[in-house]
Amino acid sequence: MNTGISAAGTDKVANQLVASGIVDEDGVAKAKALQQKEGGSLGQALLRAGLVEESAYTDILGQIYNLPVVDLDTVDVSMDCVDLVPGEVATKFQVLPLKRAGRVLTVAMANPSNIFAIDDIKFITGLDVQPVVAGEMALKKAVDKFYATTDSLAEIMEGIEDDIEVVEEEDEDISGQDGQNAPVVKLVNTLLAEAVKIGASDIHIEPYEKNMRVRYRLDGVLLEVMEPPIKLKNAIISRLKIMSELDIAERRIPQDGRIKLKIGDKKVDLRVSTLPCIFGEKVVMRILDKGNLNLDLADFGMEEMAIDGIYKAIAAPFGMVLVTGPTGSGKTTTLYSCLSKLNTSDTNIMTAEDPVEYNIDGINQVQVRDEVGLTFASALKAFLRQDPNIVMVGEIRDLETGGIATKAALTGHLVLSTLHTNDAPSTINRMIDMGIEPFLVASSTLLIMAQRLVRRICKNCTEEIKLSDEALTDLGMDLGTSVWKGKGCEKCGGTGYAGRQGLYEVMPITPEIRELILDRASTTEIRHLARKQGMLTLRDDGLIKVAKGITTIEEVLRETAVAD
Repeated sequence: MNTGISAAGTDKVANQLVASGIVDEDGVAKAKALQQKEGGSLGQALLRAGLVEESAYTDILGQIYNLPVVDLDTVDVSMDCVDLVPGEVATKFQVLPLKRAGRVLTVAMANPSNIFAIDDIKFITGLDVQPVVAGEMALKKAVDKFYATTDSLAEIMEGIEDDIEVVEEEDEDISGQDGQNAPVVKLVNTLLAEAVKIGASDIHIEPYEKNMRVRYRLDGVLLEVMEPPIKLKNAIISRLKIMSELDIAERRIPQDGRIKLKIGDKKVDLRVSTLPCIFGEKVVMRILDKGNLNLDLADFGMEEMAIDGIYKAIAAPFGMVLVTGPTGSGKTTTLYSCLSKLNTSDTNIMTAEDPVEYNIDGINQVQVRDEVGLTFASALKAFLRQDPNIVMVGEIRDLETGGIATKAALTGHLVLSTLHTNDAPSTINRMIDMGIEPFLVASSTLLIMAQRLVRRICKNCTEEIKLSDEALTDLGMDLGTSVWKGKGCEKCGGTGYAGRQGLYEVMPITPEIRELILDRASTTEIRHLARKQGMLTLRDDGLIKVAKGITTIEEVLRETAVAD
């Protein structure tokens, strides 16, 4: 049965869109051609083509049918009403019961002219139906959410990724184990395969008292993708623990493990962490897809002066290069990129990591294990007896590690490491506060780089916006600067963003800055001198990316602070 708007209705909607100035006639023609080629409704075609925002389209439908428009992200949905309409009916017609007042059932519909849907719901519930208009994408998401125990789960099982294999360290295929075709196994495999397919960085599986949810982190933002049946909670978590070679009987303490997957021709590692919560174990998996690892610094979007400073620092025969920033800001990727440029047959490179995220040929990588005494400090001591040229320490956490690293940097080794500080200048005083003497910091450090990740504007739906002269002045941008944002389209899931871009604050340690370090100067003094010498702060670099149309002002303001 065709549940879309009739041809006459489609023309009426198209005419109203044109009359309202939301889209022109050429845009309507383009959308209709796309609709004829790929199917679906006119609204879906307009969204796919990035010609209209869903909210504008639903507003037009509301005007045409003289019905209220609802935002399903904010409206309260009665579960008693949801239970009145079977999942197969809600999925077939893309409708969602919202509330009941006496004998009137309010139902959200993307196509309120669908009399077949209204008649079916009247017959099933014995109630009168009051339609309201909602966006198609929002409705699909809501139907999947509220009917997760029925059709959306069945749909997932039908769309199962068949060529996913779980492999051991020796790449032994164990996909033929008994129970491989069980529903829970298929469900877990699909969740993992879909996350890899869309480029998610993390998977969160979270149990609560009455429900369970799965979220993917995509471009740094968590998005809810489904709510599996709560009765499958223990089975799903146990399956993941078996795949990670964790103790399924131990539910009282956190555990860490790894999963190796082969999805088609792609091999992916997942770093698995379990955490006991009051309603069960939460599982978070970090996806480590080596195929997406870009190790060319020139492709990072750094300004030319910053790249030159980094290349000069890592070309030095000895000294220390530090990368700072919060967890998930891309520090490890930056260090791997530096190491890949230095990775030659005549160089001995050794790394101590917690955990080892990517295996790189030609580099000796050590997994830190605190429980057996293999700490960053002990690994670093051992490295110095292994005739290294270059050493990477995953993180300087304490005085012992920092002291050994600085001394190694002064005795003929190039040392690369990370710290958790807000910006490059504050790293100096962070190291001194640890107990490392200022003369050691000044003489060993070559360069400090701070970084953040911001979301990139979706190229498919980017549009220019106008800011007032006052707003541009407040931001420190030149008058007349163009600013951009993403309208939201099907390709970016309506977010207006697709992918991420780094912001970089690169501070070479010049002779003048060394003098300030020896004098125990404040962070503010060091920052002022570094900016005078040409350093771009994170905010400066972010605003350059805004002017280039790479990211939005909102993203830069969210991730950076104004330098004092």
